[in-house]
Amino acid sequence: MKVSDILRVKGSTLFSVTPNEPLARAVEIMADKDIGSLVVMEHGDVAGMLTFREVIQAIVKNGGSVGTLQVRSAMDDAPLTCTLETEMDEVRRMMLERHARYMPVMEMGEVKGVISFYDVAKAVVDSQNFENTMLKAYIRDWPDAQSEREQAQGQA
Repeated sequence: MKVSDILRVKGSTLFSVTPNEPLARAVEIMADKDIGSLVVMEHGDVAGMLTFREVIQAIVKNGGSVGTLQVRSAMDDAPLTCTLETEMDEVRRMMLERHARYMPVMEMGEVKGVISFYDVAKAVVDSQNFENTMLKAYIRDWPDAQSEREQAQGQA
């Protein structure tokens, strides 16, 4: 399974902010859209990623308030990324290694979407459920030993 399979099901809706926007505005967008991350875009390029983790850390450093902080002061300016062709096993490994919950999907310098750890986990569970269903159907249709003997005797 590849990242493109997840985006095909999830969709590629992208929410973004610029580095110079007030952090309070970014938090408002995240709350309104019920999302945990925003892609930070500058001049058409990905400048970073802002997640609830960075927001919380910035608020703590700022004495418990968003105040006049800008997105630039809180964002991760070197986010982990993947491509549409990245395999799920590789995405899981990368996300676990870096404790990343969100990852922009890039293709030829363009953001194609964002996948979350939840999206990856859901895809894995859905895939396993499908495989289990197929295996159970295969086993259910498996002829038992008695039926095989009866068929063999009938043909003799």
